[in-house]
Amino acid sequence: MSDSSAPLSRTERAALADLLAELGPDEPTCCTGWTTADLAAHLVVRDRRPDAAPGAVLGGPLGAWTERVMTRTRRGTPWPQLVDRVRQGPPAFLPTAWGPVDRLVNGAEMTIHHEDVRRARPNWAPRELPRAAQDALWGQVPFLARTRPRTGGLVVRRTDTGQTRTLRSGPSPTTVAGEPLELLLWASGRDAVARVEVTGG
Repeated sequence: MSDSSAPLSRTERAALADLLAELGPDEPTCCTGWTTADLAAHLVVRDRRPDAAPGAVLGGPLGAWTERVMTRTRRGTPWPQLVDRVRQGPPAFLPTAWGPVDRLVNGAEMTIHHEDVRRARPNWAPRELPRAAQDALWGQVPFLARTRPRTGGLVVRRTDTGQTRTLRSGPSPTTVAGEPLELLLWASGRDAVARVEVTGG
């Protein structure tokens, strides 16, 4: 039984590791071109190789280095060990393993990638997350939504509570409505699987 008091970063990491172990390394994900092995390698590199982190964001030569590290990690690590490293998370000496930092940088990441694996399966269905988990994800939506195309205003609305946030002022605003998990998936570019309603714009 999961600990309801555990942070989302840990519960989602554990659930994702369980699912990866169940499915194996060759299953599809919602990350274009990535199998479950690619996704697991991405997370292990993200957790354990700070030198490869900038390339995931900046691309270019740094991105090529990140890709090489990921490829070596995927090819050079047996699948059970790769999953175990996903489950373990970052080493204790890295800041991303420290409680407040872990919750900030890993909660949304683990949740999104858990859904990347879940929603690539046939006959998937949305999960019902606890209110505390949805609240935590709601707090991450504005940050990720900054990557969406910048045309006109942007408003997000929680369908579970009715709360709204104006993320970008402008004419003819677009309103995106859904539960926080769905809004988070939309904000991260997963339009094809995010259960949201987009109006206006």
